[in-house]
Amino acid sequence: MKPDLALIVKDDDGAVRARCSCWWSTGHTLEADRVGVIGHYSAETADAGARVLNDACAELAARGCTIAVGPMDGNTWRSYRLVIERGSEPPFFLEPDTPDAWVSHFMAAGFDPLATYSSALARDLTQRDPRLDELAARLAARHIVIRPLDVSHAEDDLRRVFALSLIAFKDNFLYTPIDEAEFMEQNRRLLPAVRPELVLLAEQRGDLDPDRGDAELVAFLFAVPDVLQQKRGQTPDTIIIKTVAVKPGLGHAGLGSLLVAEAQKRAAALGYTRAIHALMHESNVSRNISRRYAETIRRYALFAKRLAPAPAPAPTPAATA
Repeated sequence: MKPDLALIVKDDDGAVRARCSCWWSTGHTLEADRVGVIGHYSAETADAGARVLNDACAELAARGCTIAVGPMDGNTWRSYRLVIERGSEPPFFLEPDTPDAWVSHFMAAGFDPLATYSSALARDLTQRDPRLDELAARLAARHIVIRPLDVSHAEDDLRRVFALSLIAFKDNFLYTPIDEAEFMEQNRRLLPAVRPELVLLAEQRGDLDPDRGDAELVAFLFAVPDVLQQKRGQTPDTIIIKTVAVKPGLGHAGLGSLLVAEAQKRAAALGYTRAIHALMHESNVSRNISRRYAETIRRYALFAKRLAPAPAPAPTPAATA
């Protein structure tokens, strides 16, 4: 999926000083608003940033968008958000590490925070909620089994993860689906960094036949070592819990908590001592799970600017006798 428009700002010598992408055909909506998206943002100076953002808003308004949202590279499957509270922890793998100045660029252009997110650090991977033992027994009685990624059939596992993602994430903030090909390409690029023991799939099986031919994927957790530590010359001691997804339904209640606890337990057995619960929407259920183990280390925001009044809701037809 390519942007509808790319904008750049150059200086008198032809050097690029700011850029962004514009998207007005993504299908994003916020209540009655038609959302225009600004992504791939970069600016060397505040003046160049203001110019490219103002030009982007004018383009989106001309296409009928009533609100501009950014930075977001088209959709929430790709890079989005700005760091608004950095904290003392260094950047971690798969994190949007945006310059602090960019927040002021967006604010100066008339944008305000639309949604906030956080990452949290668990420093004790041996901590476990005692209530999870009863939950694990109850799920096991329903033939729900947790297993790691099967590297010999990674493509098959990823396709099943994609299918569940479409169901589990459909009500997420500003969610729009992507096609399977893009999802597979994104995750293939991550496989070299993956430890299969940290990618967990919860399957509900009709029986416990090891061939799993009748198993239904009902939840998954994707975690990966923080490979940036190694690039900094450190001994990796941290995992990144990037995604937790559970199929909606009362029968799967608590499964997300169990997967997080299990991932941390397995990470500890592999010699890791810390886990970062990454990039959680402040109102998401994953944030509630994280609070049991971790403390916030970084905060982020997605910004928005109104371009035109939101359309008035259609009048309710009058009742007839």
